[in-house]
Amino acid sequence: MSKTYYLTTPLLEEQTRQLKAGDIVYLSGVIYSARDAAHKRLVDLIAEGKELPFDLEGSVIYFVGPTPPKPGDPIGSAGPTTSYRMDSYSPTLLKYGSKGMIGKGKRNQEVKDACIEYGGIYFGATGGAGALLGKQIKKAEIIAYPELGPEAVRRLEVENFPVTVINDTFGADLYQMGRALYEVKS
Repeated sequence: MSKTYYLTTPLLEEQTRQLKAGDIVYLSGVIYSARDAAHKRLVDLIAEGKELPFDLEGSVIYFVGPTPPKPGDPIGSAGPTTSYRMDSYSPTLLKYGSKGMIGKGKRNQEVKDACIEYGGIYFGATGGAGALLGKQIKKAEIIAYPELGPEAVRRLEVENFPVTVINDTFGADLYQMGRALYEVKS
């Protein structure tokens, strides 16, 4: 039976370790946007021992490249990006303190193992609902890599941003769980 949680970032490991695949979470606070090009730069900075543009400790990173905002809005449509493109980078970010990732689609075993080891969560956001998700973002500002355009790193202030736990700290995978419910047993 899934549960519903209202959490404020930055996330604590005590919080992430209580979440289970299938739980619904409404996130409030600050999250950061980053896609593959930005992820590569962040991981390179870690490897070089340089300072990152934001504190990874307890952070949640949203895999999104938003559209330009309409006048008066902080952001345009902000739907999730397919997550597997960040699979080679996510374990490093989890190791150095990030506690959450938001995207769509399945993750590889290395990411799932890193979630277990470092207390991270992979959240799914609903693909195709970018306009609605954008309404939960109350403020957006580019904090790094403006030359990447929509893929720049943004600091996003969110209120009750709806996500579902896909991969938890126990190794569960909602996609596999859902499939198992409907497979024909022979």
